[in-house]
Formats: sequence, structure tokens, C-alpha cells
Amino acid sequence: MQSGSVQSADQGAITNGLNGVINEQNPRPRRLRVVESNSHDVYLNLAFEQQLYHELETGDVVLFLWRNAPSVVIGRHQNPWRECDLDAMAAEGVLPARRASGGGAVYHDPGNGNFTFLANSALYQQELHFAVVIAALAEHGIHAHRSGRNDILVGERKISGNAFRHQKAKSYHHGTLLISADLDRLTRYLNPEHTAITRSSGIESVRSRVANLGDLAPGFDWPACVASLTRSAERAYGVPAEIETIDEHRMVARAAVARRRTMYSDWRWIYGRTPDFTRVHRIDGDEVAITVHRGVIVDLTATVLNAAATGPNPAPAGLAGVRYRPEDLNARAHQLSGSGARLCRELVQQLAACGGVPITEEEIE
Repeated sequence: MQSGSVQSADQGAITNGLNGVINEQNPRPRRLRVVESNSHDVYLNLAFEQQLYHELETGDVVLFLWRNAPSVVIGRHQNPWRECDLDAMAAEGVLPARRASGGGAVYHDPGNGNFTFLANSALYQQELHFAVVIAALAEHGIHAHRSGRNDILVGERKISGNAFRHQKAKSYHHGTLLISADLDRLTRYLNPEHTAITRSSGIESVRSRVANLGDLAPGFDWPACVASLTRSAERAYGVPAEIETIDEHRMVARAAVARRRTMYSDWRWIYGRTPDFTRVHRIDGDEVAITVHRGVIVDLTATVLNAAATGPNPAPAGLAGVRYRPEDLNARAHQLSGSGARLCRELVQQLAACGGVPITEEEIE
């Protein structure tokens, strides 16, 4: 099928799809900003997105477009030890990150595009955001639809996951677009089957069948996606877009963005913000159940499996109040002796994948 016939065949679908949700009585934005990031730094892009939200001006709608290097981004209320195969990620240089919105875990790489609609309460129209994305895909002959779980599907396969953050005066809606992502990596890193998490108050992700848009519409790539999203947003809001591209140097030159990047890459945000959970470690043939609150060990119970005695037993003292972090456990091992020190050293090995993540002096939101 020639591209011209695709454009002609789908122009009506684009217009109708947007007209179905555009209400002429809704206020138009004073300004539509389309900001594309040239950085693939996941922590910097999350920080810049949050800064755009913080600085959002009344009357503006901002469409932020961005991509990341290989990383797994979990929702605000999720557990990285449950959602991700941290060992596989560490071995292959894939970064963990936590965003400020809810929702499930997603795999990012340069083959996955991200969009964020930011607006104050009067201009925030979630249904319209979905329509803008679906209309942009229709330009390329891709007939997508929104699911009841706020995903965007083509047929029965997911090509976009979406999440939201709402405050009294403003909100944002962001989502992924699988274009040419490494789906083998996506499958390998997400939803590990054996996590040893026995109790968690965090939100679990839902598995879905996925597809790349580039396989559905050969030639569809990130520049084409950016152009179509921009055109679709202009039609939806009825104003021309002010288009801006921002690079990494300009982002980090802003002190507020640099501070936010430090926060997003801090262990206390990525791991320490995990909702309460209990995880079982197998150590010397025994099971040690460790309960963690805001990244800190609060309780341990050992079950002896390799001896005649069975049932819960007190775990070695000295670990309560220690961060569930290899560097902290290693430091505590030097302060203990006997079984307590051995337990710490074993935990250091088992938690090695989440080591090397800094703790800074930056305040965590």
C-alpha cells in the first residue's frame, strides 16, 4: 500500500476521531508547547518532565516527547524486587527508575517513545489526549483503540501503556509507544516469576501481549511519530504548536532540574519508596523472612529447614533499622560477629544487583 493511499484512506478517521471528543465549548489553550528531549538519560527526562509540571503556566498545554536508554520504569507505588528481574538488568546495564505517577512497570529503550500531556485542571482532557495519539497513529494506517485499562491496543496487542498524576490545580498524562523496542528484553526484565515476595502492599503490574508499531507499519519511526503527534495536537487544540528541542546540557544547566535528577537517581527514591513488603531469603539452607518499611529492615524471622527443629526462630539480632541495601548491610557486617555477620554478608551478595545506587543529601519529595 502506498503512503499516499494510506494518508487519504485514514484522513477521515483522523478527523472523525478527534471531532468525537473535541467540544467547542471547552476552552482553548493560550499556548500549545511541544518540547522534545534529545537526552536518553531516564533520570534526567523524569526530572525535566516534573519540572515542566512544576512550572506549568495557566493557559498552557505542554506535550513533552522523550525517549530513554534501556531502563525499567516502575510506578510510584510499586516494588522493584517484585516487578523487575534486577539481577538480569544489572548484568546487562539496564537502569531501574521510579516515576511520580501510578500504574505499572514499563521497559524503555530508544525504540520506545514517550509522550506527556501537561495541563491545568480547566484544560486537562484525558479523553482528548488518547484521541490525539490514536489520530496520530491513524496517519500511518494504524487503527488503534483505547482499552478499559487505559492501554492503547492494535487488535488485541498493547502498543501503549498510560499513567496519570493529578493535583488540585493541574494534572499530567504520560504514556509509552512501542515503535521498535527490544521485546525480548522487555519480556526478560518484567514480571519475574520467582521473587520470594510473600507480602506486599505495592501495586502489581498486569501482563499483556505487546507489539511494535514499526512492525505494523514499516517505516514508522520516532521522527515520524513526533511529527504526527504534533500535527494531531494542533488539530485537537486549534492552535499552532510552539516547537522546542532541548538537549542534555541545557537541562542540567538548570539547577532545579539537576536537583530533581539527583532525587530520581537516589536509592531512597528508587528503592526506599517501596511500599511495605516481606521477602524470604534462602541462606545456608534456612529461610529468613525480612520485612521492610520504606527501605529499612524492621523485622526478621528465621525458619530452620536443615535441622530437626522446625518453625519460626529468632533471626540474629542487629539488623533492625538497617537499610535493605548492600552497602549498609556490608557496613553492619563489620560491626557484628558470628551468625549476624554471616547473614549480613549473604544478604550483600543476594542484593548486589541494587548496589552502587547513591544516597545523596537531596531532599526526597
